[in-house]
Amino acid sequence: MPGKKLYFGTNLKMYKGIRETVSYLCELEQLTADMDPENVQLFVIPSYTSLPDAIRSLRHKQILLGAQNMCWEEQGQFTGEISPLMLRELGISIIELGHSERRHIFGETNVMINRKVITGLKSGFTVLLCIGETEEEKNWGISDETLRIQLKTGLNNIPPDFNGRLLIAYEPVWAIGVNGQPASVEYARDKHELIRSTLCEIAGSAGKDIPLLYGGSVNPSNSDELILQPEVDGLFVGRSAWNASDFNALIRSAIHSAARKQHYT
Repeated sequence: MPGKKLYFGTNLKMYKGIRETVSYLCELEQLTADMDPENVQLFVIPSYTSLPDAIRSLRHKQILLGAQNMCWEEQGQFTGEISPLMLRELGISIIELGHSERRHIFGETNVMINRKVITGLKSGFTVLLCIGETEEEKNWGISDETLRIQLKTGLNNIPPDFNGRLLIAYEPVWAIGVNGQPASVEYARDKHELIRSTLCEIAGSAGKDIPLLYGGSVNPSNSDELILQPEVDGLFVGRSAWNASDFNALIRSAIHSAARKQHYT
């Protein structure tokens, strides 16, 4: 096994209804049953309507379940929102916040996302904060500034006891979705190094231990090399993970690559 814990997750977005989600999770759980959650953490983030059945369908704890968004208030006049109390009642482990679609389609700002991050951590969830630059920002040469702003704003005034309950997913906006183009391994490595240094500015030595996941057209042809990068602690996989057998194969191949590197270093 590699020397560091590896993370593999997927966001099902607005795909897979209740029946499809349950079938997917049951198959994935069976295929990955031998993986030790102390060394490899798996997570799946289904649709809201699938969550109750998804939770009941899992027999063990090697796959954590998450929600795709969350309101920053526990209750109130927020039509269409889901509160942390509701998600806690379901038994959810992870809250995904700041996904590019929430930012760019639904207009969520860094300040709104920060309020959600603080609420998520205070409510006892593991928060998965997604960050990433657009193609325009990349072309303008302000990718680094964009990522630093998203991190410094999104993590402003977070509770001091966040250790072990914060994950960062770097997803360049131009690399995700149907027409996304994967970032080069070198580009991903450079941005993960920037993210790590920024986290250390924000959180001091604790910033070294926050797991960093790369997402953005992760697929079997690039996953093995991505997982080998020093500041890549896991992969946040899109379409390549939506078939349980394919996701299992990708995970195992990446684990094998990481273990082989550890053996020879």
